[in-house]
Amino acid sequence: MPKDIPVSNGNFLLNFDLDYQIRDVYFPYIGQENHSKGDPFRFGVWVVGHCSWMGPEWEKDLRYHDDSLVTNVFLKNRSLGLELRCHDVVDVELNVYIKKIEVTNLKEKERQVKLFFCHDFHLYGYDIGDTAYFDPRTNTIIHYKDNRYFLINCYKSGKYGVNHYACCDKETPVREEIWNNAERGILNGNQISCGSADSAVGIWLHVPPGGKTTAYYWIAAGTHYNEVEQLNRKVIEKTPELLIKRTSDYWKAWVTKESRSFGDLPKSVINIYNRSLLILRTQIDNRGAITAANDSDIVRFSRDTYSYMWGRDGAFVAAALAKAGYTHVCEKFYDFCARALSEEGYLYQRYNPDGSLASNWHPWMVDGKAVLPIQEDSTALILWALWIHYESSKDIDFIRPFYDTLIKKSADFMVTNRDPDTKLPIPCYDLWEERFGVHTYTVASVIAGLRAAANFARLFQDAALSEKYDKTAEEIKGGITKHLYHKGLKRYARSGYRKGKGYELDEVIDVSLSALVILGVLPPKDPHMVETMEAIRQQLWLNSSVEGCARYQNDGYHSPEDSPEEIPGNPWFISTLWLAEYYILSAESLPELHKAIPYIEWCAKNALPSGVFAEQVHPVNGSPLSVSPLTWSHASFVWTILQYEDKFNSLKK
Repeated sequence: MPKDIPVSNGNFLLNFDLDYQIRDVYFPYIGQENHSKGDPFRFGVWVVGHCSWMGPEWEKDLRYHDDSLVTNVFLKNRSLGLELRCHDVVDVELNVYIKKIEVTNLKEKERQVKLFFCHDFHLYGYDIGDTAYFDPRTNTIIHYKDNRYFLINCYKSGKYGVNHYACCDKETPVREEIWNNAERGILNGNQISCGSADSAVGIWLHVPPGGKTTAYYWIAAGTHYNEVEQLNRKVIEKTPELLIKRTSDYWKAWVTKESRSFGDLPKSVINIYNRSLLILRTQIDNRGAITAANDSDIVRFSRDTYSYMWGRDGAFVAAALAKAGYTHVCEKFYDFCARALSEEGYLYQRYNPDGSLASNWHPWMVDGKAVLPIQEDSTALILWALWIHYESSKDIDFIRPFYDTLIKKSADFMVTNRDPDTKLPIPCYDLWEERFGVHTYTVASVIAGLRAAANFARLFQDAALSEKYDKTAEEIKGGITKHLYHKGLKRYARSGYRKGKGYELDEVIDVSLSALVILGVLPPKDPHMVETMEAIRQQLWLNSSVEGCARYQNDGYHSPEDSPEEIPGNPWFISTLWLAEYYILSAESLPELHKAIPYIEWCAKNALPSGVFAEQVHPVNGSPLSVSPLTWSHASFVWTILQYEDKFNSLKK
């Protein structure tokens, strides 16, 4: 089930599923150590002998408050005669998740309503050696193991503290008894459980006829008892309501700090732009890692996650945020990349949020020969994004330390990592992480990275290096037309495989070919590029009610069983936005620019009600597929909107 309405402060991230259950609990790194393992934290309501857990019985509208990372969730259960308005937030300063619950009684008689919160913690990602206990010193429930502590507390009617609770072992008859008891409106008060521990707390409310009552619930995250005890004390001193307000005020100020015209784009698109900025911030760790996505459901498909830092994804996010005026958010990202860079000057496939090398499926040998298990675009695009960072900030003091440790080191690798005959980069894995060869998209990325390195060399008056990097970029560019253009198809090929004096070309059409224009390698009106983009539009656009652009012909990744045979693949947000960006860059008049709007509006239309973008959508019903939210999807949207605004302003002059 896709994740929605994430709340985060860069240290502590919680994801909800579409049934409004907490499903992911990350701390202290965004994307590392999922303390729920993706299992749901059940939230239920008991009234007049009936209990209902969040699910199909409830009408649900999961959104955020405008320009904020505070949720605005509406829940209604007609059979129970109740409405709930909930607001969730992770405090901007404190590692505390807070939920405000307003319960409205739709009946004309006073009723007792009981709220149940169940905690299926798997501390450090596994359920051995946990402890859950009632702490009489704070009147709270605490889960702990080693250096991870989670304290749970609540407030109602002027009183703080947990009065109704139960601790139990997972997957035992006692646990089932506790949940059955909750469904009867009671908790047994068991004070401690260890080994594989669960807990539940209840809040008893009296709701007047046709009226409403408010309660608060929170989870403090820390590395030892004193830390969570102090966090709990601060929540009580400042009050949960004040913490919600200050965090909401902060995010409103943060997302609206840059004044923009947005050209003539519709308001629905502008709202998603602001939401995308906020969603991006939830996925960035305060120590620098920009994670691709933090949706644990993908584990069921691949036995692995997207909770890693890919250089490519991170670069696109960092570039978009810099262009949007948020260079400060990604400064530590470049520190992260400089530390991760190999001695030879390249990044591996992906990294954990703490900077350690992550799992990798690229082999170190191909056809019996040793190769580097890398995607060179991840290294190249870091330099491309860093130059955009500099252009946006003009902060030369920030850039200077990276000149030797990141810029020259990476650029020198790209200069030498080439075929001496064709001058093109040595084969590597493609951006989709599926094929080993020389890929047009990767070649475009290397050119963009080398041009950025040349710009930095000129900035630091290093004439010899700037000439070297520029010359190499031009040599590689010449190799694109010579070796990667398919004369028979009259367009560029997505990949080439060394054969004789040239390359055997891959004839599959791929949206990544648009990078030749998007990364500034070729002008959009280049005849070969016009033919290439027309082929992409003709062959990869879905002729269905859902529409959208696929990645490449016969893309089977996450293809649903009911997918029509005639479609090229599932529609992706980034693919659709790359089409939009091409039309923006090629526009020479406002009517031509307006060709991009339907592609941008497609993204807004296919977002979840909260504004969250998945990676892909179902080709038949438009439901989200794969991970959600995907940072790359939101970064592409932000970047495309800013490109549109720039082009609109230039055409209006």
